[in-house]
Amino acid sequence: MSEARLTHPERIVYPGAGISKGEVADYYRAVEAWLLPELVDRPLSLLRCPDGIAGQCFFQKHHADSLGPGVHPVSLRESAGQADYVYVRDLGGVLSLVQMNTLEFHPWGAKRKTPDKPDRLVFDLDPAEDIAWSELKRAAREVRDRLAELGLDSWPRLSGGKGVHVVAPFRPGPDWAAAKAFSEGFADAMVAQSPQRYLATASKAARKGRIFIDWLRNARGATSVASWSLRAREGAPVAMPLRWDEFSRARSSTDFDLAKALRRASRLRIDPWEGFAESRQRLPRL
Repeated sequence: MSEARLTHPERIVYPGAGISKGEVADYYRAVEAWLLPELVDRPLSLLRCPDGIAGQCFFQKHHADSLGPGVHPVSLRESAGQADYVYVRDLGGVLSLVQMNTLEFHPWGAKRKTPDKPDRLVFDLDPAEDIAWSELKRAAREVRDRLAELGLDSWPRLSGGKGVHVVAPFRPGPDWAAAKAFSEGFADAMVAQSPQRYLATASKAARKGRIFIDWLRNARGATSVASWSLRAREGAPVAMPLRWDEFSRARSSTDFDLAKALRRASRLRIDPWEGFAESRQRLPRL
């Protein structure tokens, strides 16, 4: 593994927190053991912020040679034909992307060699502004329990944004249509039972007082933020995977900023998502 040379490490990318580009690179080095299993060999969408979070940020999913060493192309089918997407194999690739001002990493729910065989479901619980944190936690536990009734274990993640992710791995085999159909049907069933609490459409107008169960992450080409990824938001929050018992004590979806995530990484001895990667559970039929 060779690291890309980091230019202008002193440049501040999180003005409110005073965090520099060099500190972002140091963070990703420090959490390498926890981050890489989320990223390696998966097509990625990147959130790049050339002027820090105070400037214009943009998503990029297609490969370019300018992204540097360790950042590789993978040819994938699109509606208009084939296109080269981005993937990395190691920390060197991650740091090449940091050099190109990447802050957030959003992987596919499938590996690059089997892009049409997803291996996880992500339910992103996106609350209206008037939803209390305790209510959002209750919703995440309800998603967990409903999935368990169908034979799927799941794990929680604080998004580092507004919401919570409940993620369920499954054995590759079903295609994206099956994953999408299951997740849409699951969300619709929760809405049918509790229409005053949930909705399964992205309508901002209808969201007041409700939690949007975003099942749309479970489609080909859709992505979800990686565990341990920084977010391009004030305070440098981190998308943090938790155990369910830890989740019960969480105080917000932005509990972990860069400094707290570093402390957590240095103390962790067991993956909070222990058993996730090894899970061989099957995607059930609704």
